[in-house]
Amino acid sequence: MFDLREQMLKIQRSSNGQVVIKLSGRMNTENLGELEKLISAEADGRRIILDVKDLRLVDQGAVDFLRRCEADNITLKNCPAYIREWITGERR
Repeated sequence: MFDLREQMLKIQRSSNGQVVIKLSGRMNTENLGELEKLISAEADGRRIILDVKDLRLVDQGAVDFLRRCEADNITLKNCPAYIREWITGERR
């Protein structure tokens, strides 16, 4: 049986001196717009952390986005090894 909830990107935001955005599910190019808007709205100098522990599937656009986030001093927390390796490979 196929669960459609696994197809969707779920975004949860919390704040306590820093902004933590927890991402879960499937992250792809089509659903980056909402996440970009959320990050842009947090441009008040607070530290932003993306907790990506529960991402199950990403595409090339999502990896490019995560790589750009790190370049913009956004921390990737709990990054799965397959995503970290893909980001590292893109930097080369």
